[in-house]
Amino acid sequence: MAWIYLFIAGIFEVVWAISLKYTHGFTRFYPSLLTLAGMVVSFYFLSQATKQLPIGTAYAVWTGIGVLGTAILGIILFHESRHWLRLLFLCMILTGIAGLKLASASQ
Repeated sequence: MAWIYLFIAGIFEVVWAISLKYTHGFTRFYPSLLTLAGMVVSFYFLSQATKQLPIGTAYAVWTGIGVLGTAILGIILFHESRHWLRLLFLCMILTGIAGLKLASASQ
């Protein structure tokens, strides 16, 4: 169940990060509200995941999901760079997340 909580936390990490772009410095009410709600939900599920997972693993996976999701949505929504090196390093982050999951399962 901890990995499911961690995945949910990571998804809400993406929600608040993308919402943050739409707040325009917290001058827009609804995007600001969504950003803050996303933060609360993300931290709640992260805290639940850390009850069973090592903090280093949980934090790395949580931020990795946030980085990947935010970068992918940044490319789609904001037309950010699709440079092959950027995509390569994002794949490396994904490999690291998968590696942490595998390492956790083998213990």
